Amino acid sequence: MNRYKIVSLVLAVALLAALARLVVGFEQTAPAAGGNAVYENILARKSVRSYTDRPVGRPQLDTLLHAAMAAPSGRDMRPWKFVVVDRRDVLDTLHAHLPKAAMLAEAQAAIVVCGDLTVKDEQGQPSRNWPLDCSAATQNLLLAAESMGLGAVWTGVWPYDDRIAAVRAALQLPDSIVPLNVVPIGYPKGDTRPKEKYNPHNIHYNRW
Repeated sequence: MNRYKIVSLVLAVALLAALARLVVGFEQTAPAAGGNAVYENILARKSVRSYTDRPVGRPQLDTLLHAAMAAPSGRDMRPWKFVVVDRRDVLDTLHAHLPKAAMLAEAQAAIVVCGDLTVKDEQGQPSRNWPLDCSAATQNLLLAAESMGLGAVWTGVWPYDDRIAAVRAALQLPDSIVPLNVVPIGYPKGDTRPKEKYNPHNIHYNRW
């Protein structure tokens, strides 16, 4: 074997070693997504604002509500209530009074996530965590919708007084029930892609 072949062999071995180090390093730093259906579903979730006319049935909506009520809740108070809207006239009424929820015109259904101020703790006080608990429930609902092939989007109601009043009037809610959001639901129309929101600059370890 001449020296040129020896040099070529050494370079090839060095290149393979370098590639092996790169692969190992990538495996150590990359998110463990492959084969993890829950993780992949979280990353696939997106806000869908346009829907086909394919119906969404109550069994599907009930599945979404099961997921929503599996959310964590401060002191396990569960101060949430849900209004399911699957009548076209009620969807149209909400659409007419909520300019930020224009997608209700196409939605086959909507779920209104509300805080229930009648839910009291041992001292007779309503939950101060209801916006947090209802937000957690909403995220569960959105993730469940993604996993079922449905499209959904969070449209905010609370803390805007005009939106709260509009939803209360449309759904005849009592004063003790505060709508946090309206989630339009349907089968996606078009191709909506999730956004890449990961930003390492938002992460601090141990101290700022």
